[in-house]
Amino acid sequence: MNAIIVSDLHIGSRYFLYENFTQFFENIPQDHEFILNGDIIDNPYAKMKSADRQILDRFGEMSLRQKVVWVRGNHDNGYVPDNLAKIQIKQHYALQKRLFITHGDFFDEVMPRSRIFIKTFNMLHNFRIKLGARPVHVAQYAKKWKRFYTYLRKNVMLNAVNYASKNGFKAVTCGHTHYAEEQFINSIKYLNTGSWTEQPTYCVQVTANEIRLKKTSDFAESLKSSETATVHVSSAHHQNSTQAVSIITK
Repeated sequence: MNAIIVSDLHIGSRYFLYENFTQFFENIPQDHEFILNGDIIDNPYAKMKSADRQILDRFGEMSLRQKVVWVRGNHDNGYVPDNLAKIQIKQHYALQKRLFITHGDFFDEVMPRSRIFIKTFNMLHNFRIKLGARPVHVAQYAKKWKRFYTYLRKNVMLNAVNYASKNGFKAVTCGHTHYAEEQFINSIKYLNTGSWTEQPTYCVQVTANEIRLKKTSDFAESLKSSETATVHVSSAHHQNSTQAVSIITK
């Protein structure tokens, strides 16, 4: 089973890396499930630009060719795209017992207890930008508050790993924290896909042999290398079907 997993696009936000994502999206192989792991849109009540709506429409079009799963996040919970087509909407999702997929707010014990602080923090951040500070997503600015941000990130990670361990999963992937990472904790692989509101961007690729966090730039290059290797093999066999061909790719 092959799959590509992304999270935290925040489509509709001024910080969504539109060009980067559309380039990445065009390279997703048709033999992969495409899993949108929460916070795909930024605000379900805000009016979207035409370009943003077109991306959502392309998800629906993709679902007619290959499996597309949309896992709910705290931003897009309750949202249903206009062009749903065959997109499957889930609260959580699993690839057998290999990988549990959930946005991460399910494991977050910090933000629900800090609503007043977070609301105040958001207001101050927006005020900073109005005064001329460099405009960045609030999660990117929050990383400057290292103690609080590290506590949030580890809370989600440890709760996710604990859930995976208790329920027999070998790995678990989340978004939510906007912090891409891959770690082993108590023999459980934890992967976080970061966000599409700041560089670099990441995805999780699942194949028959591995589950890996990849920079999306590296993912595109690996596809090109794979295609080149296939061409070389085909050419070699065409020239001499009995000749052994050895190919080394990165």
